[in-house]
Amino acid sequence: MGIGIAVAGASGYAGGELLRLIAGHPDLDLVAATARSAAGAPVSAVHPQLTGLDLAFRPTEPAALTGADLVFLALPHGESAALAAALPAATRVVDLGADHRLTDPAAWERYYGGPHAGAWTYGLPELPGQRARIAAADRVAATGCYAAATILALAPLIAAGTVAPDDVVVVAASGTSGAGRAAKPHLLGSEVMGDLTPYKVGAHQHVPEIKQATGATSLSFTPVLAPMPRGILATVTARPARAGADPRAVLADAYADSPLVRVLPAGAWPHTAATLGSAACHLQATLDGDSGRVIVASALDNLGKGAAGQAVQCANLMLGLPETAGLTPFGVAP
Repeated sequence: MGIGIAVAGASGYAGGELLRLIAGHPDLDLVAATARSAAGAPVSAVHPQLTGLDLAFRPTEPAALTGADLVFLALPHGESAALAAALPAATRVVDLGADHRLTDPAAWERYYGGPHAGAWTYGLPELPGQRARIAAADRVAATGCYAAATILALAPLIAAGTVAPDDVVVVAASGTSGAGRAAKPHLLGSEVMGDLTPYKVGAHQHVPEIKQATGATSLSFTPVLAPMPRGILATVTARPARAGADPRAVLADAYADSPLVRVLPAGAWPHTAATLGSAACHLQATLDGDSGRVIVASALDNLGKGAAGQAVQCANLMLGLPETAGLTPFGVAP
């Protein structure tokens, strides 16, 4: 028997990706998967890509999760805290929702509303010192998908003094799976295909998370819904803080020992298809020849490094396993 794992909210896209990764993990055993409306149904009835996984969804209740060594919470924002509080203190938990990401209660209330549930250890291993903190933690808050793409592109540059923290602009396009699985008219194929749409302009909930993790003090963030199921491409620009710095070299040095972040060879640029199905983020950086601003392009699978892959990476560290166990940095093509 391996390490017992349960997934709450397993009927959603991120939950389904968690089930797929756990099923292929050499050290983890899936002991429970819960859902609300799909409770009682076979997992394969909701996730046909998991045909052969002999498991049925159970109701999302503490009793269904308490026998696991580690629980993943893949629930809508605002629903994780109460369920986590009902689990035994000895149960390790990785929350893919936003409930425990922010340290500032005022920021939580502004962007999410309702009472702040408190901050957990932040689940981005590539930040300085964060691997050790995650390994020592029992409760970890995984990153937001846009946040992961942006923080990985920006944090080392601010930390090194390469760019100024007070003039950061991000435009990022995401696939429709980032909006969840609930039926919504604006996500219908007929609405999405052949269209790019900005949304939550100037008010996206990942802004305070990005600022918290990078040290940015002023951030303009524009998310764009793209006509593809999964993937994020973020373009991050910032004003240089010191002359002569090579932003690509700074990123390459920062991630030299990070197996799931790839700084591409000079002249090669990230694209979403290259990260499909992987737990890796691809980065490239340059200086704008006209404005002089630093430009970083970042690509990842929003269900991989942006959600389930990131969560499994954190779980591996918490359980004393190799960081990349059950994960791959390589995408699927075509």
